[in-house]
Formats: sequence, structure tokens, C-alpha cells
Amino acid sequence: MITITFPDGKTKEYAKGITGREVVESIGKRLAEAAVAMLVDNTPRDLSFPLDHNALVRFLTFDDPQGKEIFRHSSSHLLAHAIKRLYPYAKPTIGPPVEEGFYYDFDDLKVSEDDLPRIEEEMRKIVSENYSVERIEYRTQGDAVAAFKDNLYKVEMIQGHEEGSSAYKEGDFLDLCRGPHVPRTGMLKAVKLMKLAGAYWRGDAKNKQLTRIYGITFPEEKQLKDYLSLLEEAEKRDHKRIGKEMEIYMLHELVGKGLPIWLPNGEIIRREIEKFAVECEEKDGYVRVATPHMAKQELFLQSGHLPHYKESMYPPMVMDDGTYYLKAMNCPIHHLVFNHRSRSYRELPLRIAEYGTCYRNELSGSLSGLLRVRMLSMNDAHIYCTKDQIADEFKRVLNLTLNYYTTFGFKDFSFRLSLGDPENKGKYIDEPENWAFAEAELRRIVKELKLPCVEGAGEAAFYGPKIDIQFKTIIGREESMSTIQLDFAAKSRFSLHYADNQGKESSDVFVIHRAPLSTHERFIAFLIEHCAGKFPLWLAPVQVVLMTITDNQREYAHALEAELKEHHIRVEIDDRSESMPKKVRDSQGAKIPLMITLGDKEVTNHTVAIRTLDGKVKFGVRKDEFVKSALQCIAERSLQLPW
Repeated sequence: MITITFPDGKTKEYAKGITGREVVESIGKRLAEAAVAMLVDNTPRDLSFPLDHNALVRFLTFDDPQGKEIFRHSSSHLLAHAIKRLYPYAKPTIGPPVEEGFYYDFDDLKVSEDDLPRIEEEMRKIVSENYSVERIEYRTQGDAVAAFKDNLYKVEMIQGHEEGSSAYKEGDFLDLCRGPHVPRTGMLKAVKLMKLAGAYWRGDAKNKQLTRIYGITFPEEKQLKDYLSLLEEAEKRDHKRIGKEMEIYMLHELVGKGLPIWLPNGEIIRREIEKFAVECEEKDGYVRVATPHMAKQELFLQSGHLPHYKESMYPPMVMDDGTYYLKAMNCPIHHLVFNHRSRSYRELPLRIAEYGTCYRNELSGSLSGLLRVRMLSMNDAHIYCTKDQIADEFKRVLNLTLNYYTTFGFKDFSFRLSLGDPENKGKYIDEPENWAFAEAELRRIVKELKLPCVEGAGEAAFYGPKIDIQFKTIIGREESMSTIQLDFAAKSRFSLHYADNQGKESSDVFVIHRAPLSTHERFIAFLIEHCAGKFPLWLAPVQVVLMTITDNQREYAHALEAELKEHHIRVEIDDRSESMPKKVRDSQGAKIPLMITLGDKEVTNHTVAIRTLDGKVKFGVRKDEFVKSALQCIAERSLQLPW
């Protein structure tokens, strides 16, 4: 007999050699129907795997991240199975799960988007046939090569394995794979093929181009329908589309890919966000600097960006007085600012902030709107402090960040504490006492602030632990927005020091890197999609539009426009000879928060009629009261309008 321990700590004895399928069926019918695979002592296994020793077992369903990955990898095999039925000469290559589903790359396959429904239908047929998914082990490389001799791509992968290979069989379809997989094809009920793309074998442009098919699957049709509805909503909120419609930014081939040009409306949004950040940072004791966009090679050698970060930096520029690089980070120059004169312990912590422009040499194929660019303006700061000040400074940064998020109305975010790995000493700076102290302090802070947080062992930078703030997009994709990073290495690389309270020189200087509002580019992309372009009043490029009913109200409109501009409210007049419904529709399309209707009654009574972007209407508002309320709403950076 063997003893199986379950996640809740309960144990149960079973006969040696029992399979995972038999164990889960002994637990309950519902879990047995939902289980896609299992973890045996944290190793993923098929449900058909025989258990022959005492083990910790956890069954995975689609709701588990690992279960979802297995489910969708099985779905890529389902796609390859359907392709081989419909296009027997096609050669499957690789088909991994990805964040938003799965894909499979094929050689000798010529299909168009019009063929995808037919392929989907064949996939559904295989699902209905409910084949068992069987694992096959090849004891030798030769046995595996013989099984896949007609597919040179599979043979190449087999020959790259030092150990034996495995494959999975469903019906008459066999595919090379290490697994695990779902137990039967009938589990892959809801399938949708999303798009076609080209891809090079092994991602190398020197190799043959293959046909890539992307897809998504779920256990139930309702989940698929809900996901497709989210995709429709995401398309409506796409920052690239809204950015173009609202004239926020533009890209131009003569300037180059990944180099956005901020148009007047976008520059207003940038300016308001930066103004907000500067105000908050000044209250929190930051000082501001402005640093050059480039620096000498020697600086980046000292900081370690060269050679370790060289691939992400632009090529060197050889000048008459040395070699220069566009900066990829602001921190090296901030370290020089700290060191430009002697520092006293009384000056610590010293918080140096800058919206510094950096440059990253991203591959052109990876660029995407404002989310991934080559030039970025970072909400950057570096805090120079003693060991005893680390905890308080991290807490201050977290509270500042939470204040930002509250102001912007962000709610769906979580925290990730990235830790070092004491077993991997070559990857991390060798300061075990500092690692132990810093990690314990960060855990304590997260717990004290009651922040939802998971830990990632081995995910820290080589010079210290960090806290990442993760956001979920409208379709549930997780992205990192902000990072707070502790740095043990800068003090030695740049000889950072200060005079302690005894007048002695101390090199016990720790650096906290932080960028709570990320970059202008990434943050505004996220903000556009978060609010679908319907910015709160304080951020809107045009805050108020004055719409006249007839020419009789022009004088009143222009007087009100002048008054609003005097208070720095961004206002436009729409005195076109158009119907009022047409003017309202145009203003709604431009996503202007406040539409003010002016007719003869308003002129006579010195009032305004207010229509908000969400459809609320209020008549007879005194003009002075409207101006006062609008100014208060803007000053408070309120998410809600007062009407």
C-alpha cells in the first residue's frame, strides 16, 4: 500500500500502482470530470500515470494556471489532428500554449482565414468522437526517429533530446510531446480559431517560413462566448484605435517604428499626469533633476549595463571625444548626482526624481502602439537610504503608488514579491545578510499594508529583491505596471557614501528604484483602455464644449469661453449650423465630458444646460455655480462629475 497526501493535508491509502484517474474517481464525480492532469510531488503528470510510492498529489482543473496550460496544449494537438485529416501532406512542427490560448506551426500548409471555420468543424468532430489520449514512451532515440521519420522537424527535435522521447496518440493521430495531456479529446468542448500568421522555424529568419494558426479553447461554450464578448469589448477599448480617433498620438515611417509623436491632445494628457506626479512627489520629499539623453560608454561599463544590457541599447556613437550611447536607464546618472558632492547622514533618505527619457532597442516585430516602444519617458526616481530606512521608504513608495491608483480609479491589481535564490549564488550579489534582512522586511511591509501578494522565488534582479504591481486587462491578461526594486550593487559600483553621525565615511548606501506610473507611453495605453477614452474631467483633452442652438447665443458663448479659459479650463465652441442632436453626437464621439447647451433661455437667465458624457442632463444651472463646480472637480481630480 502507498499513502497519498492531498493539498488539504488529508491522507488516504491506496494499492501500489493505482492511477491518478482511479484516485480522483474515488474522491468525487465532479472533480473526476473536471480534472485534466495532476501534480505528483509538484511534477505534472497524466491522470493515467501509476502511483507507486508515497506522494503529495494535487489534481489540476482548467481553473488552475497549470491546468489551463495543459488544457490548451492538448488543444494545439487537437488542431494538428484536424489539419492532418483535412490536409494530409501538412507537416506539424510545434504547438505550445500561450497566454491567450495556443498556436500550432505547420509546413506545407496553404490556408486562408476562410478555411478556419472548416478546420474548427473538424476539431469539433474529433471532440465528439472523444478519443482517449494515450502516452507512448520511446526507450531509444532511434525508436522515436522511426516513428516520425516522415517529419524532419520532429526528427530534429528528437535528435536534440539526450534522453528518450515521448508522444501522445488520439485516434490515428500521433504527435511528439513530453506532456502531460487531458485524458480524452471530449474535454476540449469549446474551440475557436482566431487568426493566421507567418512564423519562422525556431524563430530564425534564416529558416523556412511556416503557417501559424492561433486558437482558444474552453471546457464550456458559455466560457467561450464570454471570452469572445470580452474580446469585442477589448477591441472597442484598443488604445491604438482610440488613440487615432482622439488624435492622442501618431506614428510615422519617416520618424521610425516605436517612436510615438504626441499630438496636442496626447500632450495635454501627458502634461496633466506629470503635473500630478510632480505634485505628489514634492509633497513626499522628492527633489527633481533633468539628465541628458546620452552618456559616455564608460558610465554604462561602470553601471554594468555594458555588456549585460548591450542588446537592448542602441549602437554606440563614436565622437571626437569618446564613444556615447543613448541611455536605456536613468539610474547611472542619478548615482552621479548623488555623488557630485559630499553627503551627510542628515540628507538621507535622498529621493531623486525625473521623468527621464530612455531608449530601448526593441525588435521591430515586437513593437505595439504605446505598449512597447523604443523611446519612453519614465516616472523614475531613486531613493538613497541607509539599511534602517529601507522599510519606511518601501512603505512610502507603496502608499504613494496606491494613492495614484485610487486617483485613476484602478482596482484590479495585485503584488508580486520577487525573491532571490540562495542555492543559485552565481546569479545574485553575494550579500546573504542583506538578502535575508531585505526579504523579511518586504514581507512584513506587504503583510502590514494588507496587500494581496504572491512570492516568486528566484525572480529578483541580481542586486536585490523587488515588488512588482500586476494589473489585469479587460480580457484578464496580466501585465506588470510598476516596480519597486532594492539595489545592493550600486553602492560598490559607484562608491556611494555619506558622512555618518560620527563624521566617519560610510558606504552603507542602499538604492530603491521606483516607477509607480511606469512610462508615459505604457501608462497612457493602459489608461485609454481602462476608461475606453472617456477620461475624467481633469485629464480630458477638451473638458467642455459650448453648443449654441442659434446664432443668437454666440456672444454669450464667447463670453463664457473667455471666462473658462481664464480659469485654465479647456473649452471649445460648437456654433455650427447643425442640429443639436448632431452636435451632441459629435461631442460624444470626441468623448468630451461636459456638453453645455446654450439657448435663448440660458442667455436670459445667465444659466447653462449641462449634458454629461454618460447621458445625464441638468437644466437651469447658474453659470457661476457651473464654473465653480467644474473648477472644484478638476482641482480634486475627481473621477465623478458633480452633476
